[in-house]
Order: sequence, then C-alpha cells, then structure tokens
Amino acid sequence: MSKNIAKMIDHTLLKPEATKQQIQSLCEEAKEFSFASVCVNPTWVSFASEMLKGSDVKVCTVIGFPLGATTPETKAFETKNAIENGAEEVDMVINIGALKSGDYDLFERDILAVTEAAKGKALTKVIIETCLLTDEEKVSACEIAVKAGADYVKTSTGFSTGGATVQDIELMRKTVGPNIGVKASGGVRSPEDAQNMIQAGATRIGASSGVKIVQGLTSDSDY
Repeated sequence: MSKNIAKMIDHTLLKPEATKQQIQSLCEEAKEFSFASVCVNPTWVSFASEMLKGSDVKVCTVIGFPLGATTPETKAFETKNAIENGAEEVDMVINIGALKSGDYDLFERDILAVTEAAKGKALTKVIIETCLLTDEEKVSACEIAVKAGADYVKTSTGFSTGGATVQDIELMRKTVGPNIGVKASGGVRSPEDAQNMIQAGATRIGASSGVKIVQGLTSDSDY
C-alpha cells in the first residue's frame, strides 16, 4: 500500500529558506522511496535534475508561485526557463483576482500561456487555491483549466489560508471527469489523509511529509 501511495506523491520543499543540502536530501529521499517527483522552487530545478539523473523521479517546479498575480507573459517565460533547466512537470498558480473579477478571458489566457509553453515537454498542473474560492468559482476554474489544456488541477499552494479537503477533491474530480489528474496539496500529513484524498478522486498528492506518510506515520508539517 505505501509503495502505491509513494508513486502518487510529489515530494515537496518550497520554503523560501530551503538550503542546497535540504534539496539534496529531498532528492535522495525521493529516489529511496520512489516518489513520483520532487517539487522545488525554480532556482533548484537544475540541481534537482542533476541529482535525479538516471532515476524514475521527475522534477516538478512552480510557476507564478505562490500568489499567481504575475502576467501571462511572465508565467510563459518562467515555464520555458524551468523546462530548459530540466523541469518535467510545472505547477502554475492561477490569476485568482482575474477569476474573482469575472475576467475569464485573462484567466484563460494566463493558463494557456503555461500550457502552450509546456506542451509536449512537461505536464501542467493548475493550482486553483481552493481556500480563496467559492464552490462556483472552483468549478469555473477547473472547467477553464481543462479547456486551456491542463493535465491536472491542484487544490492549493500550501501558502494561503488552507489546504486540500476531501470535499474540494470530490468537487474537482466531478468537474473535470475521469481523464484529468487531480492533485491534493496542503495539509496532507498522514497515511489516512492521503488515502482519504485518493478515495475522493486525487491521483497525485503534494506533501512535504511523504516519507512519514509511506512509513505509516503522521507529520506536524504545514504543507
């Protein structure tokens, strides 16, 4: 069971104070436990890519993180740069203000900037930051993300007011259907948390507590 869960975990370290040694440890743990990926800030992509060369562990990074309030052009450049540096998956933050303003054109263009830059080169996961949205906005965000070519929709950055909930995962899965990935991130700290998210429809888990989860333990980590 733990090995199956490991293959669904993005082993995550996105704290701004993360050191090179900590990123190295993250990569070593990811190889040891066969996690799906490591998720690191863009500055660490080249290093993580070098560390993970020859392994099955992917390098995932974040775009427009954690606020999502940069321009589509900036996100496109970040995406291209990350891929050039070795990223195989990119987790972008939506333009939350555009969505809440009803500016669906800008909202969609923002996601398209990333999906088009990543097309054929990297998976795109779209972080909708569920804790800041109404259920109606969550549905709209997921529908537009799918229309714009996202491979996954993702609950949270882990840096706002809340993380993943079973209810949000259920809603997101219902909205995107069976063929788009759903990633639960933020607050998944135990095997029970992970199993609950998977049962609700998650196909990927973002967690800094991956090692403890696969060991059957509970972490006190925030992400």
